[in-house]
Amino acid sequence: MHNVGHFELQGSAAERTPARHPWNRYVAMGDSFTEGVGDPEPRSPGGLRGWADRVAEELSIGHEDFAYANLAIRGLLLEEILDRQAGPALALKPDLITLSAGGNDVIFHGTDPDRLAVQLDAGVQLLGLTRATIVLFTGPDWGSTPVLGRNRAKVAIFNENVRTIASRRGALIADLWALRQLTHPRMWDPDRLHFSPLGHHTVAMMVLDTLSVANTLKPLMPKDLPESSWRTARASDLVWARNYLLPWVVARIRPQTAAELRAKRPLAGPVFGAGMPPGTFIEAAGQA
Repeated sequence: MHNVGHFELQGSAAERTPARHPWNRYVAMGDSFTEGVGDPEPRSPGGLRGWADRVAEELSIGHEDFAYANLAIRGLLLEEILDRQAGPALALKPDLITLSAGGNDVIFHGTDPDRLAVQLDAGVQLLGLTRATIVLFTGPDWGSTPVLGRNRAKVAIFNENVRTIASRRGALIADLWALRQLTHPRMWDPDRLHFSPLGHHTVAMMVLDTLSVANTLKPLMPKDLPESSWRTARASDLVWARNYLLPWVVARIRPQTAAELRAKRPLAGPVFGAGMPPGTFIEAAGQA
């Protein structure tokens, strides 16, 4: 499955047509979703690639001065994301911002989605001082996931609030809830909390479509899983809860370390080549 992460970069540079778009400096804000958890890549900062890196890779084609920063830190709540990342984002003077926040609040804490909306609206208003294009995200549908699915109604309410905020503030919506491909199990990491490389690839395509940017990414269709009995599915759910959900809950209880609170790419720099943050791809676009 991890080979999926390199599918769209195969071929010569001549086969990668420069995308026409107005942006030169992209800043991604958020939590583990934006950091790229579930999409391992040892050559990327933090050992992760993810949908935001994939979007930046496409936006950088044919744009020599294009710069990208990713301020995402896993585990943060919406208020923490705004407190920690809004200031640095403003300082980087972006003309494109993606902000995904609130998922940890709603899914794992059952927070009131209307209260979250007030915080998010204030954050988007602040980021609007940059006059950047802002992309907001609705939450995906966790309805089929045990335990997490109990907050499905709150996610739906939060999503409607996000749409209202986007309309009020002139932001774009990357609609994960409407992206029904994400309901396929192979779009998700085995932990069922984060997307797989295939899922991140699919989200990246959707974000680029939201920006109306032509790109070189190709749809990758997962194979259907074989049918399983109720008893087998129940056993699988119990194994998942023991191996993934409980360790995640325990990890959230303890304070995060300084390393865990370090942004993925705190400085805006080239997506590829000289000048990019340590640990980033060392191969030029089109050669990976």
